[in-house]
Formats: sequence, C-alpha cells, structure tokens
Amino acid sequence: MTTTNETKTWIITGASSGLGLALAEAALAAGEQVIGTARRADRFDGLEARYGDRFLAIEHDVRDTAGAAAVVQRALEVFGGVDVLVNNAGAGQVGAAEEITDAELRAMLEQHLFGPAAFVRAVLPHLRERRSGAIVQMSSQGGRMSFPAVGSYSAGKFALEGWSEALAGELAPFGIRVLIVEPSRFRTAFNAADVLNAARRSSIYDEAIGAVRANMAEADGIQEGDPTRAALVIRDMLDTPDAPLRLPLGAEAVRNLTRVYRDALDDVEKWASVSESADFPGMPPAVRAF
Repeated sequence: MTTTNETKTWIITGASSGLGLALAEAALAAGEQVIGTARRADRFDGLEARYGDRFLAIEHDVRDTAGAAAVVQRALEVFGGVDVLVNNAGAGQVGAAEEITDAELRAMLEQHLFGPAAFVRAVLPHLRERRSGAIVQMSSQGGRMSFPAVGSYSAGKFALEGWSEALAGELAPFGIRVLIVEPSRFRTAFNAADVLNAARRSSIYDEAIGAVRANMAEADGIQEGDPTRAALVIRDMLDTPDAPLRLPLGAEAVRNLTRVYRDALDDVEKWASVSESADFPGMPPAVRAF
C-alpha cells in the first residue's frame, strides 16, 4: 500500500490513548493510514481489528531515540511515504524543584524533547525530498507558562517549543509545516493516578504546592476538553494555509495564555528603559538575519 495525494499517512507517537488515539481514530475514519506507537503494542488490538492494514502498530518507547529511525523506515516500507508526524507521546509530572530528582527531570526532557527530536530527524529526509508534509508537536499550555509543582513537566515542553520554533523557520523553504499544539485540560488519562508521575513528597512544600497536587488528581475524568473535537481542530489546522505556528487548544488555554502574554508584554514595556541602559551608549540597533 502506498501513499497517494488523496490518502495521507500519519505517524503518531503515543497513539494508544488520549489525544494521540483521538487523532488516530480521526485519520482512520477519514480513510487515511496510521502508524501508531506505544510502549505496549497490545493496546492497539481494537484499532487493528477495526481498520486492518490501514493501521500499523509498533511497540516503541519514545525515550528510545535510537529506535525512532526504525519506526520511520517501517512506515516507508509498508505505506510508501509519510505525510504527517505527530509527536504526542509523553506524561505529566508533579513535584517541587527540590523534590524532583535528576532522573525524573531527565525523563521529562527525554519524552518531550529528545524523543520528538529523534523522530523529526528521522522523517525529515523523506519530507524534504517530497517538499511537503507537516510536523505536529503536542506541547501544552504548560509550554508557555508554568506554576508551582509542574516545573519539570514545563521544562520539557518549553524546550520543545523553543526547538520547534526554530525548526519551523528551517523547514519553511521546503514546504514543510510545523504546528505546535498547546492544550489545556482534556478528558484523557493524563491526570489518572496510574499515569501522572509524582515525585517523592516532602511535607516542607505542602503549603506551597499542596493545593496543586490535589487539583491535578481531582481533575481526572472531569476535564472540560473533548479529545475527539480537539483531533478535528488539529486536522483542520493542517489544511488551513494561514494557520498559526502555535495553537492554544481549549478555552482555558486561550484564557491563560492571553493573560500570560499580556503580563509579559506589560513587564517588558514597564522596564524597557532599565533593560536598554545595559547597552553601550549611542549604539545603532542590531542587524540580524531573522
């Protein structure tokens, strides 16, 4: 089976649940082809039964950066091409900075930066040759703002967004699009007790982050975001010529990011003269290539 102009082929990491599963279902329901990865391939039995050879399940841990190229190669062998890469796999983590170990912090970076980067590097030669395609980076509203207890999670998402913003400029001449998606809370397993990672708790920080810990757990099952609707919005954005680089997803993300951007701009403007005073006097404005 090969990719045609009418039939898109998707690689979706973490496609067995949450927004990844919703995107896979939407693509397959539209007659498209999907390569889905997850740590356990048996979680795809339902999709394989319903969609047959249009769905290819691959067992892969996104932290295995060396294995990303094999996933892309398998997609090319089976379907003849790739149109969309969705870097979706990942997980949340709660804990104060002093509670989070080096290993726990690295795990966030491995899942949210190094894993996606490995898939991008693996798929780009194919997309560049075709001079088309899209890369969807599933970030979070926590990729543009942060708050106590989620610093390690935001560290990975902030890094992904900075890396992806540069990537978008590098790929534009080749006709390859980058879309950074910034969801608020969606009704997935993200907040479930057996999914959401938690650092070893210290009572020292109960006053500072106790309410956040409780709120993160209490949100499970009552999140306002609908994964099915989110998947359709993302698909529509990929077909929208003037789509933004960053797409806040969900009403909470719109509210929070609007406030964050306005507050940040207010700070820049308030302290502009202080910031500017650090330059050598009389220097002309810097000239850069961007």
